[in-house]
Amino acid sequence: MKNIIFTVISFFLALQLVAQSETNVNTTDRPNIVFIMSDDHAVSAVSAYDDWLAEIAPTPNIDRIADNGMLMTRTFNTNSICGPSRASILTGKYSHINGFFKNEKGGDFDGSQVTFPKLLQGAGYETAVIGKWHLGTAPTGFDYSKVMINWGGQGTYFNPVFLENGRDTIVERKRHSSAQVAHDALKWLDKGRDKEKPFMLMYQFKAPHRPWEPAEEFQSLFTDGDLPQPTNFNDNYSGREAAKEQWMEIENHMNRRDLKITPPEGLSRREENTYYAYGNKGEFWTPNDTLQGAALKNWKYQTYIKDYLRCVAGVDKAVGQMLDYLEANGLAENTVVIYTSDQGFYLGEHGWFDKRWMYEESFRMPFMISYPKLIKPKSKNANLLLNVDFAPTFLELAGVETPEAMQGTSFVPQLTSNFDEVREAVYYHYYEYPKWHMVQPHYGIRTKRFKLIHFYYSMDEWELYDLDNDPDEMNNLYGQPKYKKMTKLLKKKLKALQLKYKDDMSLDQMRKMTDIVVERVYNEENLNTR
Repeated sequence: MKNIIFTVISFFLALQLVAQSETNVNTTDRPNIVFIMSDDHAVSAVSAYDDWLAEIAPTPNIDRIADNGMLMTRTFNTNSICGPSRASILTGKYSHINGFFKNEKGGDFDGSQVTFPKLLQGAGYETAVIGKWHLGTAPTGFDYSKVMINWGGQGTYFNPVFLENGRDTIVERKRHSSAQVAHDALKWLDKGRDKEKPFMLMYQFKAPHRPWEPAEEFQSLFTDGDLPQPTNFNDNYSGREAAKEQWMEIENHMNRRDLKITPPEGLSRREENTYYAYGNKGEFWTPNDTLQGAALKNWKYQTYIKDYLRCVAGVDKAVGQMLDYLEANGLAENTVVIYTSDQGFYLGEHGWFDKRWMYEESFRMPFMISYPKLIKPKSKNANLLLNVDFAPTFLELAGVETPEAMQGTSFVPQLTSNFDEVREAVYYHYYEYPKWHMVQPHYGIRTKRFKLIHFYYSMDEWELYDLDNDPDEMNNLYGQPKYKKMTKLLKKKLKALQLKYKDDMSLDQMRKMTDIVVERVYNEENLNTR
């Protein structure tokens, strides 16, 4: 009963806020907004960041956004996993507040909440979301939506199933999913919207999410030899107990589907899924009789990293098509264009794939933004930003008042020459365990230099890193006398952030959130496919 009352109250509050947004906006010359988001795109695989893969796998079209605007170098998510990050972006709230804190057994996203698309829609914007959604429920706050719904909302690279306007599902068989999303988005921009209104488009890709299946046109990339391994590829996790427990090692935890090992003919769908999912070592994986040990580990890595980067190339092409369309149709000058990902990803760092951790590779997000009327080309900003800041920022750019309940802070002042810091530290909290990768639930704080993490579910382990001297996070300094004062200071700041964001519950309460089992009720099996 309490949940029903809360939902009803939330619904009417949302209506009130949307109604208010309709009356508080200057309707002249408001910018369009194109929000481009990929899935699991690591900062190191965006060449604008000039990281270790920049020359090997350039992303020239994504880089155009940074060249025309601002590159944010310290943007972080609040919970590094797909659905929760997306929910935080929409609501401007942390996972424990918006209610969507884990992908598995966490239920569906409450679409009655106030979101930035709803507020923009109420203020006269034409709104659309096309591509990956992954929130369980149908999109709300959009004049048009076409989102992937098969594979539990993950979508597939080939023959993806889309839910259109919350009603009908369509199987798209002609194009790779990245190309299909581009096709649908450009079609909506050209023929599907009211061109008398400003628009906000969420242009969202499955790629480069697991299982990394690129379109045929990109499969010839990176065939000239091996790509380099990251410097900590052979990490032994010394001094980091939580890292020893995980199941996300390239060497031991990739499956046959990841490595493109074809199943025998004649298997049923269930048998084929079992074939792909199980078996991690030895003869299951050896592509021939000669590879073992380090050579076999490298073969798995090369298969993975090359397919991942090929998927990125497909996204980069689709980004270029969008930018070309905006320029060709006279829209570029008055359009805010953003490129980001729902979180980062491990590309062999620590020997891993996947995300979830507060370590930099998954915690950090690519983020760049262009708006010729406001942002100088080739600008850079190194201040600490969060994904909950996106919604207030978009609302301010559109002249729409930000609700007090949103926990993020607009960084519009950061987009000009005013580089005053938004905050001195960021707060993170991850809940999901044990599926799928045995990453211990943890929370933590990061300043520009230091990071303190607490793993709390079935262990009580703290980690401290000096990011200036140990950017790869290999040397846990927690407990060392030299850092006792810094540790005390960070714990004090951490507690203050937990109070600020209303996440100051007990450890037992946090563990109960991890243990919650709420099945999704909204999925493709309940819909008619055409």
